[in-house]
Amino acid sequence: MTSFDDRRDAFEKKFAHDEDLRFKATARRNKLLGLWAAERLGKSGADAEAYAKTVVLADFEEAGDADVIRKVRQDLDAAGKSVDDAELARVMSDLMGQAVEQIQAGR
Repeated sequence: MTSFDDRRDAFEKKFAHDEDLRFKATARRNKLLGLWAAERLGKSGADAEAYAKTVVLADFEEAGDADVIRKVRQDLDAAGKSVDDAELARVMSDLMGQAVEQIQAGR
């Protein structure tokens, strides 16, 4: 039975590790999205970092990406810098790839 228990424990550890990486990658993607949006809003430096943090925090409002998309879209619309759904989806996808690469590289 110890072999089965060892396999179960290993699977549980891998699942926990994968979930942790997914959480970190999503948070990193949201920060990168916040920086991307901040640039379009004319923010830089500490203002851009602070805005990116608000985008990361927006992800805790509800499950999924809808809360992040809604926040960024509302902020860009309010500034007259509207982005269509296709571009926003493309940007988020590209940034997820960058986030995963950064985390895997230990950055």
